[in-house]
Amino acid sequence: MKNKNNHEFSFTPIGYIKSDFKHRYETPRQGILAGDSISYINLEMGNNFQQAIKELEGFDRIWVIYVFHLNENWKTMVNPPRHLDKKVGVFASRSPHRPNPIGISCVKLEKINGLKIFISESDILDGSPVLDIKPYLPYSDSFPDSSTGWVRTDIGEKYEVDFSASAAEACDWLEKNAEIKLKNFARLQLEFKPDDNSRKRVTKLGDEFELAYRTWRIDYSVDKTNSIVTVSRIRSGYTLEELSSPENKYEDKELHRKFNNDKLHF
Repeated sequence: MKNKNNHEFSFTPIGYIKSDFKHRYETPRQGILAGDSISYINLEMGNNFQQAIKELEGFDRIWVIYVFHLNENWKTMVNPPRHLDKKVGVFASRSPHRPNPIGISCVKLEKINGLKIFISESDILDGSPVLDIKPYLPYSDSFPDSSTGWVRTDIGEKYEVDFSASAAEACDWLEKNAEIKLKNFARLQLEFKPDDNSRKRVTKLGDEFELAYRTWRIDYSVDKTNSIVTVSRIRSGYTLEELSSPENKYEDKELHRKFNNDKLHF
């Protein structure tokens, strides 16, 4: 990016985010849609940050300023999720593809334990460097009557996401054996526009749909009349032939073999 004044600034992270959201496609569109997922900011030691956070715990919400650390480029025009038919300027959006990859999120403050600040309703990726924290003040930070430009204020019809008994047990198995939280992922992805494959790894399979999560597959049906999504099955994305092959690009085939063996019990 060109800068005729040749001004550059260097920032040192005050800490890093620890979150369930490891990949960009796992994050909710908005922090308030994150469900019961809890993250925390792990502040760096040796900077006397214990004093810097004094009295912070009295606030319900905080602003977290952080770095979109996985982005390597930026775009002048972007196609936001709520405006698929036309691009808008990056400065008129919240796209992470920015000249300076800086993000800001208003999150709910749950508790503080030493140098760990626990937060919820967050859409920040695991490992994101945190640059600053500020308290949210309703009297100065909230302007509910402001125009929102091109942004639609309604977030669309919300679907209830249910799980069959076997699908729920499979999700519990994956969380216990591999810390993979498929239930939360499925709810985040499917509670709005569950059949939308333009921004999700969704494939239509006859009367059902398939949602991909890494090398796992989530089979589900959509009842549009009653706004209900039913997850019927969790399965491996590998075929039996692929599982028998020595090639193991993602180093997870042993987990899939164990899952296929144990799934006979649920």
